[in-house]
Amino acid sequence: MEKHIVEILNLLAILSLAIFPFLKARKLAFTALVSIIVQVLLSFVLVYQVFTNGSVEYSYSGSLITGSISVKIDYLSAWFILVIVFTYFTGAWYGIHYMKKYREQTSNLILHAIAYIFVFIGLIDICIVQNSIVFLVVWEIMAFSSFIVIVFEHYNKETLKAGLNFLIQSHISILFLTIAFIWAKVKTGSFDFSAISVYTALHPRMGLGLFALFFIGFAIKAGFVPFHTWLPHAHPVAPAHISGVMSGVIIKIGIFGILRMLTIINANYTIIGVCILIISIVTGLYGVMMAIVQNNLKRLLAYSSIENIGIIGLGIGLGCLGKASNHQWLVIAGFGGALLHTLNHSLFKSLLFYIAGNVYQATHTLNIDSLGGLLKKIPRTAYLFLIGSLAICGFPPFNGFVSEFYIYNGFFKGLQSNQSMFNLAMLFSIFALVLIGGLALITFTKAFGIVFLGKSREPLHVDETFDNQAVVFPFYLIALAMLLVGLFPILFSSSLLKTSSLFFNTSDSYSFVYLDKMVGDISSIGFYSIGFILLAATFFVLRKMITSKRPSQTYETWGCGYVAPIQKAQYSGRSYTRTYSRLFAPIVYEGKDFKRIKKTSLYPNHRKFSTYYADFWEQYLVLPPTRWVSFILDKFQFIQNGNVQSYVIYGLAFILVIVIVSMLSSINLGV
Repeated sequence: MEKHIVEILNLLAILSLAIFPFLKARKLAFTALVSIIVQVLLSFVLVYQVFTNGSVEYSYSGSLITGSISVKIDYLSAWFILVIVFTYFTGAWYGIHYMKKYREQTSNLILHAIAYIFVFIGLIDICIVQNSIVFLVVWEIMAFSSFIVIVFEHYNKETLKAGLNFLIQSHISILFLTIAFIWAKVKTGSFDFSAISVYTALHPRMGLGLFALFFIGFAIKAGFVPFHTWLPHAHPVAPAHISGVMSGVIIKIGIFGILRMLTIINANYTIIGVCILIISIVTGLYGVMMAIVQNNLKRLLAYSSIENIGIIGLGIGLGCLGKASNHQWLVIAGFGGALLHTLNHSLFKSLLFYIAGNVYQATHTLNIDSLGGLLKKIPRTAYLFLIGSLAICGFPPFNGFVSEFYIYNGFFKGLQSNQSMFNLAMLFSIFALVLIGGLALITFTKAFGIVFLGKSREPLHVDETFDNQAVVFPFYLIALAMLLVGLFPILFSSSLLKTSSLFFNTSDSYSFVYLDKMVGDISSIGFYSIGFILLAATFFVLRKMITSKRPSQTYETWGCGYVAPIQKAQYSGRSYTRTYSRLFAPIVYEGKDFKRIKKTSLYPNHRKFSTYYADFWEQYLVLPPTRWVSFILDKFQFIQNGNVQSYVIYGLAFILVIVIVSMLSSINLGV
């Protein structure tokens, strides 16, 4: 049955190529939504079947090049399909409303809808395929389709620039994956993933080098520092529903790739765990430190995604150390926490990006310092942003608390080790996780407070039509799912434990003591969260009963002795974080954009002054080699001279070279 579901999903994607180009905008939206709903329902059936009946494996005959093509739908595949499907559906629902203002761009909408479906099917196929060549093919389909949906507004120079940056870095990722798979093929003689597992079991040193190549390839897609530089550029220019899907699931496929390789490759997991912990600490801290100072709302959320990738990486690193020390509790807490945070982040981050889209549709700006007072204009959107902010900061009773509790639990359990270096690693990880949580609180206090509270800092016309029930319906679904995970995490415990068991050493068996303890801890989180809600509701009811008979009067907000005559006298996003940005000035680099006034200029013209925060890694790691490459390539611009005769000569010269090389090869073979 599972095999037929996968084939139907791929067939529906192919049919979209044949049907969508002949549809008008309204029919296109309806047809695409129906197709997506069918895909979503089939995918949920697939996930349910796997978690109920166990993993499924089958193969196709393939070709002379690929050999037999193996397909494996195990617990890890099912978990990530679950993550992908829910965000894919909510993104489609919101996207239909978000793209209404582009309904005249019919051809763009058709291409966008087709690419969106191919992104989904590419992600699903990546989760199940076990053949190197096919894996690279579907990865390319996913990457190129993602590029198309990101550059919907390709007529905008900044959009196209960010999209090309994404595409180039995606292909650098593919380059590393290709090198790793070629190396594996040379050593094993097979394109099948199982051959990698067998060979690295006999040669663990090769496994370490192979994992390093795979990790870099997947880390570029996931957004680990310093491979993250495409992400802050792509999010602000992509449509809001694509930003939600990109942060919710596209970058998570990099996490899937890392976890998949950890189930295949046999290597020194102590070294792998320590390296992942170090990279994840840097990623989490740098991501949140940069998020605080951003003035573009979607760019702020993009850096926050990097921060959460760091948190997921901390769980993976902990799980690797548990695997190395045969400590099942650390394996369950680490990998279980990473998997659950992957799901949780896909929920609250997609919600926040969709809401950023609503803010943009209502005000036509994402500049935080231009906004304010939106709580009264678009209240549904504002309160849902508050819920998402509480969840991403790890406050109960929402889902972010549960997954971070998993990881914290594992680190504190790791402190009981007799090894001083192991305890030191646990201690630094706990400190980093605490610091990330505290800085995240500053980030979203700024985001919610400046955007939705106070008064508008600039005269903006707010369009309230995007705050209606039809548009925010998927937001309610996401908020409900977040609350479900926060209050009833026990519902996901069985799936998490089954998936975490894939990372146990082959000689291990389930330790029911560890499993029962973890399930008990998960249950207690739900009980305490329900108790917290009941306590808050009790106080609210009591307050209502006491104050119901008292007359209420409305007054102006106390102005501390001075009522500002101008709206810009409020805190801005920049002034709110000014002390912080000075404290971390060496890392959070503040650039200034202005034109100096010459001393000899008696009557200077109008001048502008603005500041921006540049990415440290981009400034010193990415831009210098990029400038050198551009400098070298500029020397060959004369080749592209626009002369048709020259291009014909280039073609003839190429053919001539091929003929000469072929003749020389024939002569050598004859000799």
